[in-house]
Amino acid sequence: MQEVNERDRREAAAGSLPLEEVGWLVELLRSSGVGEISVRRGELEISVKALPEARTVAAAGAPPPASAPSPAPEGEEKEKESGLHEVRSPLVGTFYRAPAPDEEPYVEVGDTVRSGQTLCIVEAMKLMNEIPADVSGEVVEILVQDGQGVEYDQPLFLIRPEG
Repeated sequence: MQEVNERDRREAAAGSLPLEEVGWLVELLRSSGVGEISVRRGELEISVKALPEARTVAAAGAPPPASAPSPAPEGEEKEKESGLHEVRSPLVGTFYRAPAPDEEPYVEVGDTVRSGQTLCIVEAMKLMNEIPADVSGEVVEILVQDGQGVEYDQPLFLIRPEG
């Protein structure tokens, strides 16, 4: 720990905490990952608490997820009626059909895909996550629009499995 100088000793005896030490506690809290640190000196006690992190995952220009209708019930209904397989989003993020804005989409309706083939990208926290097909078959429907925000476990594609 830091060496305590004479001024710090006088302040501690008087029941106060030097500003540098409060700053050090805040930095210790940030770097350690703990939620709260408490220090007691005589009758003085100070607690430093971390604020919970905000978890916003909307990319710039993406419509807010609340304004987009949730296609989950429709996809589930179609899957049950026709034996189609749903490919669902494994995370919350923004759906993109192509690897870059000026490139062709990974797949189109009517394309035949193989298990493991990339269907789209879901961007989450500036990371591009390739979403693979988990069955081989024909892409029957793409359930979300390019650039649309998607939720965890939201259906993205309907695929008619082979065989």
